[in-house]
Amino acid sequence: MDSAALQQLGSTVVDWRFKGLPPRFEGSTVAELAAAKADLFDGGFTTPVLTLDADALRHNLELMARWTAAHGLALAPHGKTPLAPQLFERQLALGAWGITAAMPSHVRMYRAFGVQRIFLANELVDPAALTWLAAELDADPGFRFICYVDSLRGIELMERALPRSVDVVVELGAAGARTGVRGQADALALAEAVHRSPRLRLVGVAGYEGTIAVSDSSRTEVTDWLAALVRLAHAIDAAGHFADTDEIVVSAGGSEHFDLVADALTADALALSRPTLRLLRSGAYVTHDHVHYAGITPLRSPAPEERLRPALRLWAQVVSCPEPGLALLNAGKRDIPYDLGLPLPTLVRSAGALREAAGLTVTRLADQHAFVDVAPGADLQVGDWVALGLSHPCTAFEKWQLIPEVQADGTVTDYIRTFF
Repeated sequence: MDSAALQQLGSTVVDWRFKGLPPRFEGSTVAELAAAKADLFDGGFTTPVLTLDADALRHNLELMARWTAAHGLALAPHGKTPLAPQLFERQLALGAWGITAAMPSHVRMYRAFGVQRIFLANELVDPAALTWLAAELDADPGFRFICYVDSLRGIELMERALPRSVDVVVELGAAGARTGVRGQADALALAEAVHRSPRLRLVGVAGYEGTIAVSDSSRTEVTDWLAALVRLAHAIDAAGHFADTDEIVVSAGGSEHFDLVADALTADALALSRPTLRLLRSGAYVTHDHVHYAGITPLRSPAPEERLRPALRLWAQVVSCPEPGLALLNAGKRDIPYDLGLPLPTLVRSAGALREAAGLTVTRLADQHAFVDVAPGADLQVGDWVALGLSHPCTAFEKWQLIPEVQADGTVTDYIRTFF
């Protein structure tokens, strides 16, 4: 990545735009704030404040790097989860092939920080974005870009806007799922059309299995779809439509079924005419969570070293105890993800001491408040800090532009910038 662009993040001036940061550092730069190594609890931070557990973050990044290497997979983590170049740098340093994007704006941000390999998990048909992409590819011969194609209309629009060749993969979908061509016959016909295109180079097949399953209790649909993806790769290869590439890309993988992806996309299963890049695109593993992904990730081994750890924690303060059994925290929908479950109280800090958050349950959220049920015997007072474990990292990151990274002793050593 571009070290100068990353370094420039440290020159950002800390002011009112960034929630939760210490007012006493108003006018300082992020680099100066990081060098101060302020204490989360005694350093002047205001609530609510979202934090990253440095140890859990490092553990998750290293665990996924080991896991993909052990399964012979390349990793292009989905960057739309954090949209944080500093985290991309750590993932790439641990051996990630590149970074996955969802939108053209993501690709532009990635390139601003020097990401050299980008997989756009979407069809790109916007003429302005295609014009920019072509210029970017022309300006940097080392830039590798791949995107989906799932329709003849998409091919037509791409050809109309592009002045040069762009690498694409045929996206395979499934009935009732998200994007992607439906069925092997249509996918093979689409591959033939791409192969004939003067502006597109067919380099593989891909798709997203996360919307395939119709129930949480069965993963049969995902397994069947992955088998179809492998068959499609072989059919396109047998038809000679990968003739213009030296490497065939076969890609899948969200954050729920990546073990099935590893089982399906083996070297033996993909014995094709050219070397094969078997590319996993999971993204939520970077911070994991306390609720949604905690219950579905394949990396939930009883062994702590082989289990993902939740790295996001939101600290809020008790601002009201208006009646017995009820407390209100100063954090709500504007600060906390709630699309995949309410937050879980995990810790309480009262009078300078930490304890487990026993007997506390978040029952609902307003815009700026969390309603907490306080069980009989549970002690919670106005002014106490409560740590909330979150569900769904994707919608946690988007609410915070600058996130303190906290060591085990409470020292803040870095600040992670997001770009939503």
